[in-house]
Amino acid sequence: MASSNEKVALVVGASRGIGRQIAIDLAKNGYAVVIAAKTASKSTDNHTFPPDPNSPQSTITTVAREICEAGGEATAIVVDTRDPTSIQALLSQTIKKYGRLDVLVYNSGAIWWASVERTPLSRFQLMQRVNVEGLYATVQAALPYFAAQDWKARVVVVSPPIYSRFFRGKTAYAMGKVGMSVLTKGLAMDWEREEKKDMAITSIWPAVAIESAATKMVDKDGERDLRRSTIFSDAILAILNAPTEEVNGQLELDEDFLRKKGVVDFAKYSVVPGTTPRRIMPAKLPDLTVEEQNDEGQRVDSSKMRARL
Repeated sequence: MASSNEKVALVVGASRGIGRQIAIDLAKNGYAVVIAAKTASKSTDNHTFPPDPNSPQSTITTVAREICEAGGEATAIVVDTRDPTSIQALLSQTIKKYGRLDVLVYNSGAIWWASVERTPLSRFQLMQRVNVEGLYATVQAALPYFAAQDWKARVVVVSPPIYSRFFRGKTAYAMGKVGMSVLTKGLAMDWEREEKKDMAITSIWPAVAIESAATKMVDKDGERDLRRSTIFSDAILAILNAPTEEVNGQLELDEDFLRKKGVVDFAKYSVVPGTTPRRIMPAKLPDLTVEEQNDEGQRVDSSKMRARL
């Protein structure tokens, strides 16, 4: 069991790239970290350690070992986010091991960027299962444990702000990722309405492309437009340290949130020293609220209606 003063973080999708970096930096900041993803490896596997963090040789096993050898606390647990039973087992094992859950980060994701015509239905279904359905199942599985600890926890979702250009050329992918951001907005409203003042859910997305397994195929010139994944984990740590009312329901960009927290020098994050990577996200995003934001009208609760039948 974790000590009474040790916070516990579960990072889903932490075997390599951005997820690995999030897990490592949470551990550096005093969290006991559960490393969860589909890919584990045996201690007898003959690979250089530590492996390339953006390669298939980086697994939940190697990430947990990196953390432990650096003096941190980590546990690797295999999960298939397409399977609700596997997700339930992940949460159960986390609580059995540490007795609590303070931070849940959902970084698991499937990617296919192509037009609707060039996106097979099977690929579309996979993305919905891993991205939006996997997130929904993971959050729902965590809610009873949050309730048991008096609703004091944080959830961080790797999903984008909602704006029209994001849909172009990758509609099927965008449907799931934007759905994840809708969950952030909606669940935050639930918690506000229910006066769960110590709960916050926040989405975060990179303002500039980040070096990862997905960007390994770029040429040397393309590396000039990449940042290191540490900018993303730094932004998540800043979100976790911010007041709940400041971040609950927000769709943040890593660079922009760090700027709000006083960071002005981003040179250390450039993959190629001395470069200024191209920003891929808009400088100004639409406001999704409306004047009637707080007018709920006659609220309907289908669960209560079903219970009366």
